[in-house]
Amino acid sequence: MGETARAYRVLLGSRVRSQTSYRTSFALDVLASLTAGVVEFAEVYVIFHNVPTLGGLDLTAAMLVFGLATLGFALGDLFAGHLDEVPTLIRLGTLDVLLLRPLPVLAQLMTGDVQLRRLGRASVGVAVAAIALARTDVDWTPARLALLAVTPVAGAVLFAALFLAAGAVQFWLVDGGEFTYAFTYGASYAASFSPAVLPLPVRALFSFVVPAAFTAYLPTLAILGHAGPPWLPGWLGWWVPAVAVAGWLVAAGLWRLGLRHYTGAGG
Repeated sequence: MGETARAYRVLLGSRVRSQTSYRTSFALDVLASLTAGVVEFAEVYVIFHNVPTLGGLDLTAAMLVFGLATLGFALGDLFAGHLDEVPTLIRLGTLDVLLLRPLPVLAQLMTGDVQLRRLGRASVGVAVAAIALARTDVDWTPARLALLAVTPVAGAVLFAALFLAAGAVQFWLVDGGEFTYAFTYGASYAASFSPAVLPLPVRALFSFVVPAAFTAYLPTLAILGHAGPPWLPGWLGWWVPAVAVAGWLVAAGLWRLGLRHYTGAGG
Protein backbone atom coordinates (compact mmCIF):
# COMPACT_ATOMS: atom_id res chain seq x y z
CA MET A 1 0.00 0.00 0.00
CA GLY A 2 2.84 2.39 0.84
CA GLU A 3 4.59 1.80 -2.48
CA THR A 4 1.32 2.26 -4.37
CA ALA A 5 0.60 5.57 -2.63
CA ARG A 6 4.15 6.71 -3.34
CA ALA A 7 3.71 5.88 -7.04
CA TYR A 8 0.57 8.02 -7.20
CA ARG A 9 2.33 10.89 -5.43
CA VAL A 10 5.19 10.70 -7.93
CA LEU A 11 2.77 10.76 -10.89
CA LEU A 12 0.80 13.67 -9.49
CA GLY A 13 3.87 15.59 -8.36
CA SER A 14 5.55 15.32 -11.74
CA ARG A 15 2.41 16.61 -13.44
CA VAL A 16 2.13 19.59 -11.08
CA ARG A 17 5.81 20.49 -11.48
CA SER A 18 5.58 20.30 -15.27
CA GLN A 19 2.73 22.83 -15.26
CA THR A 20 4.27 25.29 -12.81
CA SER A 21 7.82 25.22 -14.18
CA TYR A 22 6.91 27.84 -16.82
CA ARG A 23 5.32 30.42 -14.54
CA THR A 24 4.24 32.93 -17.15
CA SER A 25 2.51 30.29 -19.23
CA PHE A 26 0.89 28.82 -16.13
CA ALA A 27 -0.34 32.26 -15.01
CA LEU A 28 -1.85 32.91 -18.44
CA ASP A 29 -3.62 29.54 -18.38
CA VAL A 30 -5.12 30.29 -14.98
CA LEU A 31 -6.11 33.78 -16.14
CA ALA A 32 -7.83 32.33 -19.21
CA SER A 33 -9.78 29.91 -17.02
CA LEU A 34 -10.74 32.72 -14.65
CA THR A 35 -11.85 34.92 -17.56
CA ALA A 36 -14.05 32.13 -18.92
CA GLY A 37 -15.75 31.87 -15.53
CA VAL A 38 -16.29 35.63 -15.36
CA VAL A 39 -17.83 35.66 -18.85
CA GLU A 40 -20.21 32.86 -17.87
CA PHE A 41 -21.29 34.80 -14.77
CA ALA A 42 -21.76 37.93 -16.89
CA GLU A 43 -24.43 36.02 -18.81
CA VAL A 44 -26.33 35.38 -15.56
CA TYR A 45 -25.94 38.99 -14.44
CA VAL A 46 -27.18 40.38 -17.77
CA ILE A 47 -30.27 38.18 -17.62
CA PHE A 48 -31.19 39.37 -14.12
CA HIS A 49 -30.48 42.96 -15.10
CA ASN A 50 -33.63 42.72 -17.22
CA VAL A 51 -35.87 40.47 -15.08
CA PRO A 52 -36.24 40.44 -11.27
CA THR A 53 -36.71 36.67 -11.00
CA LEU A 54 -36.08 33.71 -13.26
CA GLY A 55 -37.16 30.15 -12.61
CA GLY A 56 -38.28 31.09 -9.10
CA LEU A 57 -34.90 32.59 -8.13
CA ASP A 58 -33.86 36.20 -7.61
CA LEU A 59 -30.38 37.44 -8.45
CA THR A 60 -28.87 36.54 -5.08
CA ALA A 61 -30.18 32.96 -5.13
CA ALA A 62 -29.14 32.59 -8.77
CA MET A 63 -25.65 33.79 -7.85
CA LEU A 64 -25.39 31.13 -5.16
CA VAL A 65 -26.53 28.45 -7.61
CA PHE A 66 -24.00 29.64 -10.17
CA GLY A 67 -21.18 29.85 -7.63
CA LEU A 68 -21.73 26.38 -6.19
CA ALA A 69 -22.21 24.82 -9.63
CA THR A 70 -19.08 26.49 -11.03
CA LEU A 71 -16.97 25.48 -8.04
CA GLY A 72 -18.22 21.89 -8.11
CA PHE A 73 -17.66 21.54 -11.84
CA ALA A 74 -14.19 23.10 -11.70
CA LEU A 75 -13.10 20.68 -8.98
CA GLY A 76 -14.61 17.69 -10.77
CA ASP A 77 -13.01 18.82 -14.02
CA LEU A 78 -9.67 19.25 -12.24
CA PHE A 79 -9.47 15.61 -11.21
CA ALA A 80 -11.55 13.83 -13.85
CA GLY A 81 -12.08 16.15 -16.82
CA HIS A 82 -9.21 14.56 -18.74
CA LEU A 83 -11.15 11.27 -18.88
CA ASP A 84 -12.61 12.65 -22.09
CA GLU A 85 -9.27 11.65 -23.65
CA VAL A 86 -10.19 7.96 -23.35
CA PRO A 87 -11.26 7.74 -27.05
CA THR A 88 -7.81 8.97 -28.10
CA LEU A 89 -6.09 6.52 -25.76
CA ILE A 90 -8.13 3.66 -27.20
CA ARG A 91 -7.47 4.61 -30.83
CA LEU A 92 -3.72 5.07 -30.30
CA GLY A 93 -3.34 1.96 -28.16
CA THR A 94 -1.96 4.03 -25.27
CA LEU A 95 -4.49 2.47 -22.93
CA ASP A 96 -2.73 -0.88 -23.39
CA VAL A 97 0.40 0.61 -21.81
CA LEU A 98 -1.60 1.63 -18.73
CA LEU A 99 -3.02 -1.89 -18.46
CA LEU A 100 0.49 -3.32 -18.27
CA ARG A 101 1.40 -1.25 -15.22
CA PRO A 102 0.76 -2.72 -11.75
CA LEU A 103 -1.64 0.11 -10.88
CA PRO A 104 -5.39 0.58 -11.47
CA VAL A 105 -6.01 2.20 -14.85
CA LEU A 106 -8.50 4.72 -13.48
CA ALA A 107 -6.11 5.89 -10.77
CA GLN A 108 -3.36 6.34 -13.37
CA LEU A 109 -5.65 8.40 -15.58
CA MET A 110 -6.91 10.61 -12.76
CA THR A 111 -3.44 11.37 -11.39
CA GLY A 112 -1.68 11.59 -14.73
CA ASP A 113 -3.13 14.84 -16.10
CA VAL A 114 -4.43 17.12 -13.34
CA GLN A 115 -4.83 20.57 -14.91
CA LEU A 116 -4.20 23.25 -12.27
CA ARG A 117 -5.41 26.00 -14.62
CA ARG A 118 -8.95 24.95 -13.77
CA LEU A 119 -8.44 26.53 -10.35
CA GLY A 120 -9.04 29.88 -12.06
CA ARG A 121 -12.64 28.93 -12.76
CA ALA A 122 -12.98 27.51 -9.26
CA SER A 123 -11.95 30.87 -7.79
CA VAL A 124 -14.80 32.54 -9.71
CA GLY A 125 -17.24 30.08 -8.16
CA VAL A 126 -15.91 30.80 -4.66
CA ALA A 127 -16.11 34.57 -5.19
CA VAL A 128 -19.65 34.55 -6.61
CA ALA A 129 -20.94 32.22 -3.88
CA ALA A 130 -19.31 34.35 -1.17
CA ILE A 131 -20.89 37.53 -2.55
CA ALA A 132 -24.29 35.82 -2.76
CA LEU A 133 -24.09 34.64 0.86
CA ALA A 134 -23.10 38.15 1.99
CA ARG A 135 -26.14 39.59 0.19
CA THR A 136 -28.71 37.29 1.78
CA ASP A 137 -29.98 36.78 5.31
CA VAL A 138 -29.71 33.05 5.99
CA ASP A 139 -30.96 31.46 9.22
CA TRP A 140 -27.75 29.52 9.77
CA THR A 141 -27.97 26.22 11.60
CA PRO A 142 -25.27 23.54 12.00
CA ALA A 143 -27.06 21.46 9.37
CA ARG A 144 -27.09 24.30 6.82
CA LEU A 145 -23.44 25.11 7.47
CA ALA A 146 -22.57 21.45 6.95
CA LEU A 147 -24.61 21.35 3.72
CA LEU A 148 -22.84 24.48 2.43
CA ALA A 149 -19.46 22.91 3.16
CA VAL A 150 -20.26 19.53 1.60
CA THR A 151 -22.08 20.81 -1.51
CA PRO A 152 -18.95 21.73 -3.55
CA VAL A 153 -17.40 18.35 -2.69
CA ALA A 154 -20.59 16.48 -3.59
CA GLY A 155 -20.90 18.52 -6.78
CA ALA A 156 -17.30 17.69 -7.70
CA VAL A 157 -17.98 13.98 -7.12
CA LEU A 158 -21.12 14.12 -9.28
CA PHE A 159 -19.37 15.90 -12.13
CA ALA A 160 -16.40 13.54 -11.84
CA ALA A 161 -18.86 10.65 -12.03
CA LEU A 162 -20.27 12.12 -15.25
CA PHE A 163 -16.78 12.33 -16.74
CA LEU A 164 -16.09 8.78 -15.61
CA ALA A 165 -19.32 7.47 -17.14
CA ALA A 166 -18.61 9.40 -20.35
CA GLY A 167 -15.16 7.82 -20.50
CA ALA A 168 -16.57 4.37 -19.79
CA VAL A 169 -19.03 4.35 -22.68
CA GLN A 170 -16.14 5.02 -25.07
CA PHE A 171 -15.22 1.35 -24.77
CA TRP A 172 -18.32 0.71 -26.85
CA LEU A 173 -18.62 3.95 -28.83
CA VAL A 174 -14.83 4.34 -29.42
CA ASP A 175 -15.27 7.78 -30.98
CA GLY A 176 -18.33 9.16 -29.21
CA GLY A 177 -16.70 12.10 -27.48
CA GLU A 178 -19.00 14.70 -29.04
CA PHE A 179 -22.03 12.70 -27.93
CA THR A 180 -20.90 12.46 -24.30
CA TYR A 181 -19.90 16.15 -24.16
CA ALA A 182 -23.60 16.96 -24.32
CA PHE A 183 -24.04 15.29 -20.94
CA THR A 184 -20.83 16.41 -19.18
CA TYR A 185 -20.50 20.03 -20.28
CA GLY A 186 -24.23 20.26 -20.85
CA ALA A 187 -24.76 19.31 -17.22
CA SER A 188 -22.35 22.05 -16.16
CA TYR A 189 -24.37 24.65 -18.05
CA ALA A 190 -27.72 23.30 -16.85
CA ALA A 191 -26.52 23.26 -13.23
CA SER A 192 -25.83 27.02 -13.34
CA PHE A 193 -29.51 27.93 -13.68
CA SER A 194 -32.83 26.97 -12.19
CA PRO A 195 -34.17 23.85 -13.95
CA ALA A 196 -37.50 25.66 -14.29
CA VAL A 197 -36.12 27.69 -17.21
CA LEU A 198 -35.45 24.55 -19.26
CA PRO A 199 -37.95 22.80 -21.56
CA LEU A 200 -39.69 19.89 -19.85
CA PRO A 201 -37.73 17.04 -21.54
CA VAL A 202 -34.38 18.77 -20.88
CA ARG A 203 -35.47 19.60 -17.33
CA ALA A 204 -36.27 15.95 -16.63
CA LEU A 205 -32.98 14.83 -18.19
CA PHE A 206 -30.77 17.13 -16.11
CA SER A 207 -32.75 16.63 -12.91
CA PHE A 208 -33.39 12.90 -12.69
CA VAL A 209 -31.22 11.14 -15.31
CA VAL A 210 -28.14 13.36 -15.19
CA PRO A 211 -28.42 14.82 -11.65
CA ALA A 212 -27.18 18.33 -12.45
CA ALA A 213 -29.87 19.89 -10.24
CA PHE A 214 -28.31 18.17 -7.20
CA THR A 215 -24.96 19.91 -7.66
CA ALA A 216 -26.15 23.43 -6.77
CA TYR A 217 -29.85 24.21 -7.31
CA LEU A 218 -31.34 21.86 -4.72
CA PRO A 219 -28.67 22.57 -2.06
CA THR A 220 -29.31 26.30 -2.57
CA LEU A 221 -33.02 25.80 -1.94
CA ALA A 222 -32.25 23.87 1.25
CA ILE A 223 -29.70 26.43 2.48
CA LEU A 224 -32.00 29.40 1.82
CA GLY A 225 -35.07 27.61 3.16
CA HIS A 226 -37.02 27.76 -0.11
CA ALA A 227 -39.72 25.17 -0.74
CA GLY A 228 -38.96 24.80 -4.44
CA PRO A 229 -41.35 23.63 -7.15
CA PRO A 230 -43.63 20.62 -6.50
CA TRP A 231 -41.74 18.44 -8.99
CA LEU A 232 -38.34 19.24 -7.42
CA PRO A 233 -38.84 20.18 -3.74
CA GLY A 234 -36.07 21.88 -1.79
CA TRP A 235 -35.80 19.12 0.82
CA LEU A 236 -34.12 16.95 -1.82
CA GLY A 237 -31.07 19.18 -1.34
CA TRP A 238 -30.32 17.38 1.94
CA TRP A 239 -29.81 14.17 -0.04
CA VAL A 240 -26.97 15.58 -2.14
CA PRO A 241 -24.17 13.58 -0.41
CA ALA A 242 -26.07 10.31 -0.89
CA VAL A 243 -26.80 11.13 -4.54
CA ALA A 244 -23.11 11.93 -5.11
CA VAL A 245 -22.00 8.60 -3.64
CA ALA A 246 -24.64 6.71 -5.62
CA GLY A 247 -23.64 8.52 -8.83
CA TRP A 248 -19.97 7.65 -8.35
CA LEU A 249 -20.75 3.99 -7.62
CA VAL A 250 -22.86 3.72 -10.78
CA ALA A 251 -20.15 5.39 -12.88
CA ALA A 252 -17.41 3.23 -11.34
CA GLY A 253 -19.43 0.11 -12.08
CA LEU A 254 -19.88 1.21 -15.68
CA TRP A 255 -16.13 1.85 -15.93
CA ARG A 256 -15.27 -1.63 -14.65
CA LEU A 257 -17.75 -3.15 -17.10
CA GLY A 258 -16.25 -1.18 -19.99
CA LEU A 259 -12.70 -2.09 -19.03
CA ARG A 260 -13.63 -5.79 -19.01
CA HIS A 261 -15.22 -5.30 -22.42
CA TYR A 262 -12.00 -3.80 -23.83
CA THR A 263 -9.99 -6.24 -25.92
CA GLY A 264 -6.96 -4.10 -26.82
CA ALA A 265 -6.02 -1.80 -29.66
CA GLY A 266 -5.73 -4.75 -32.03
CA GLY A 267 -9.26 -5.96 -31.29
